[in-house]
Amino acid sequence: MSLKDQFGKDVLLTGWGHSRFGKLSEETLESLIVQVATEAIGNAGIEPGQIDEIYFGQFNSGMMPLAFPSSLALQVSDQLANVPSTRVENACASGSAAFQQGAKSLLAGTAKTVLVIGAEKMTHAGADVVGAALLGADYDMAGKASTTGFTGLFAEVAKHYGKRYGDSNGMLGDVLGTIAAKNHRNGVDNPYAQLRKDLGEEFCRTVSDKNPMVADPLRRTDCSPVSDGAAAVVLSVAPTGGATAPVRLAGFGQANDFFPADRRDPTEFAATRASWQRALGMAGVGLEEIDFAEVHDCFTIAELLMYEAMGLTERGQGARALEEGWVFKDGKLPVNVSGGLKAKGHPVGATGVSQHVIAAMQLTGTAGDMQLANPRRAAVQNMGGVGIANYVSVLEAL
Repeated sequence: MSLKDQFGKDVLLTGWGHSRFGKLSEETLESLIVQVATEAIGNAGIEPGQIDEIYFGQFNSGMMPLAFPSSLALQVSDQLANVPSTRVENACASGSAAFQQGAKSLLAGTAKTVLVIGAEKMTHAGADVVGAALLGADYDMAGKASTTGFTGLFAEVAKHYGKRYGDSNGMLGDVLGTIAAKNHRNGVDNPYAQLRKDLGEEFCRTVSDKNPMVADPLRRTDCSPVSDGAAAVVLSVAPTGGATAPVRLAGFGQANDFFPADRRDPTEFAATRASWQRALGMAGVGLEEIDFAEVHDCFTIAELLMYEAMGLTERGQGARALEEGWVFKDGKLPVNVSGGLKAKGHPVGATGVSQHVIAAMQLTGTAGDMQLANPRRAAVQNMGGVGIANYVSVLEAL
């Protein structure tokens, strides 16, 4: 049973837009929103006046003085006057949270065409401001001083993982370095990516002046960068005659975990696993029927745990997905062909929408140098906090 079978109607991605990710000093939050929204509406082949509702994903958390940006999308056209627009925030999963809210509006019948936007401006803010903002997404560290920020939190996850499943001679660091190298290599082919350089496994595995340890065992290459960027997608209940064939949302899932760290197993990511199960269950497919996945690799340890949470390997055996070549571009389940957050960049509110756009491009054969060979079904996974707010979508080519 798919989403359409369950609800009796389609949710289609009919148009999309994507900015470059990186340090975009010449852009404002408003200009990024207008750019991607205009592109998405045009790509969908509709007029702005056909938009019934807008959802805008943004984290912000004090990184910008403007904390009320929901109406910025109306700058696209006077036709958008009086269209309801809502800002959605769920930490680094804000983009996917906005996407799911848009899908639910279509399923509820309160809208037939929804514009979903994710955007973030971060690089103008100092490292201390960004670090404090991101730590606001952690129950135990919010408002506290930290020299390692969110990297330190995921470093603790990596330490727990190594202790539980074994880390003889620092092999976990090598595994994480392989993930980093894979995603940097993939990012070279992504014109939107912030970091487009193939660094190689040796560099990513080795601590050096250019690749220092940020929070043991995570090196700089294990961490996604601070980024600016935006992405947008038009959701519709029927094809709109756009520039490409539409893409179907076949299923989605959300799950939240307990906020205090002492109520969670640091290596389990139980709610992440639940979100995968719910999305695959709604879509009526198994993981073996997914052709590729875009997942939330804010840190390389997160991608390793994602192999296990999605069910690609047993717990503690995520390294096998790399050893067997499964998650590489030519493997049975390519992961983060876009370069992921690691190389593409991570403007936090934009990330979830970006992942859906990249997946839609792959499924319509419009991904350029990133393109896989005829993929038919994709999974998108986006996460806020240390496995706290979790979203998964299953998308299908028509």
